Order: sequence, then C-alpha cells, then structure tokens
Amino acid sequence: QLQFVESGGGLVQPGGSLRLSCAASGFTADAYSVGWFRQAPGKELEGVSCISSIDGSTYYADSVKGRFTISRDNAKNTVYLQMDSLKPEDTAVYYCAAPPYSSCVSTWYDSPLYDYWGQGTQVTVSS
Repeated sequence: QLQFVESGGGLVQPGGSLRLSCAASGFTADAYSVGWFRQAPGKELEGVSCISSIDGSTYYADSVKGRFTISRDNAKNTVYLQMDSLKPEDTAVYYCAAPPYSSCVSTWYDSPLYDYWGQGTQVTVSS
C-alpha cells in the first residue's frame, strides 16, 4: 500500500526556515511525481510545489516562489520541502501527495489529481 509520512513541521519565527520531509513506503518514490499542498485554517487546500520523477522538473506557487525549494532523494525514498524566509501567512498544515503520473502536469496544483496523501505536518510561523 502506498503511504507517505510527513515530518519536520513546527513553530518558527518570521524570517526563519524549516525543512519538511515526505517519506514514501509501499512504492519507490521516483516512480511518481510528488506535490506539496497546504491548508490554512478556514482556507482551501493550496498547491505549493511539485517535482517530476522523470527529469526532476520543479514547479511552485507564486506565493512561495524564490523562498521554497522542493527536492528528492531517491535513495532514501524521500521528498523534501526547504522553506526559507517564512512568513506568518505560510502557517498551515502541509501535506505531500502523489498523482498517478510520473511528471507534474500543467495543473499540478489541482488537488483532485492526487490519489495518495500523507497525514500532514503543522507549520506555524509566529513571533
């Protein structure tokens, strides 16, 4: 069974950094593209980033471009989200997910495309 486990969330001050991890089990992570999503209280699920398995192409939401970096370590079956220059508006539960595709499609930010989801990790940016 395909499963993801996210970790690395926590409380950080504005301007700080966190690195989220998404560990895959039940399949080899490099067979699928992987996306990161987030959901803030009272808001809809938002696509944050996606990384393709074929060529490692990466995609970002405008709200995080230049601050967040997605990467993958296929040997560890893990995808990471490095988050720098964090802002209070980045506060949310962050989820990793995989669609049944090896590449991030043009609408990678559309959550219904994704079949497999982790349980989420809380990120709180506050002074």
